[in-house]
Amino acid sequence: MPTQPDLLAVVNAAAGSAGGPQVDDAVAALRAAAGHAGARVELVATTDLDHLADTLAGLAGRRLVVLGGDGSVRAAVQTLHDAGTLGSAGPVGIVPLGTGNDLARSLGIPDDPARAADAALTGTPHGMAVLVGDDGAVAVNAVHVGVGAAAARNAAGLKPVLHRVGLGVLAYPAGAVLAGLTERGWRLRVTVDGEPLHAGGTRLLMVAIGLGETVGGGAPLVPGADPRDAVADVVVSEAVGPLARLGYAKQLTTGSHVRRADVRTACGRVVRIEAAPGEPFPADVDGEVSGPVAAQQWRLHPAAWSALVPAAS
Repeated sequence: MPTQPDLLAVVNAAAGSAGGPQVDDAVAALRAAAGHAGARVELVATTDLDHLADTLAGLAGRRLVVLGGDGSVRAAVQTLHDAGTLGSAGPVGIVPLGTGNDLARSLGIPDDPARAADAALTGTPHGMAVLVGDDGAVAVNAVHVGVGAAAARNAAGLKPVLHRVGLGVLAYPAGAVLAGLTERGWRLRVTVDGEPLHAGGTRLLMVAIGLGETVGGGAPLVPGADPRDAVADVVVSEAVGPLARLGYAKQLTTGSHVRRADVRTACGRVVRIEAAPGEPFPADVDGEVSGPVAAQQWRLHPAAWSALVPAAS
């Protein structure tokens, strides 16, 4: 009898790393470790969300291992959530191959494919929260409104160009700089568990709802956030003036921005954001920009799924 279940490893066929040596290394490590326990590994390169849904419908007791970044993890979690099988799918292994990998970073999962593959086999299961929007969208790491969403929108346009010259990791920072220079702020009302965090009388630079601490490949936007706990951490910035934005951006690199007088923080389970009339906002959900919408609410579901985390974490 094998001591490990068989593994189903999925990778996004459209991702830049899908056919690269990192995937080969990770799959080789998975197969070597699983083979010692008499378990098998099937690798599926999914071509779209329908293919992913069909693949995960055939999980059949195998352990799911996601090869990719936050977007790939989110796609798998969203698919399982939509199918009603997220809580029963068993612990999920993560081998980070994206340019951001912020969720993996929060969990202490190593960037090295072989070491991450080992964690996917021998790690400790941890209950993981998700944010679920009232449109049904699931977030596993963070939701941004304001300059964060504008930065992600800009980054999506810059990423193909920067990838061609080996600088894809700079797409989000470059997008953030562009958004900081061009956007004038958003008039938003923000409540956390029904209590107002920002009443909407002045413009905001951004609102962030964090499960993990970092975004954009390591920027500590929501210090102290942990997807394993039972609350979401909320950061609201009123730093809309040019000098205030520069100061905010500088302090964001160290996480000290949350101590600014023009930044407010809160923790809770239900976060609602409403726009001023005629000023709808886009939202970035784990790097995927949606909207614009006039209002959106996100509700925390603690321990909605399980991820395998290295024992040292």
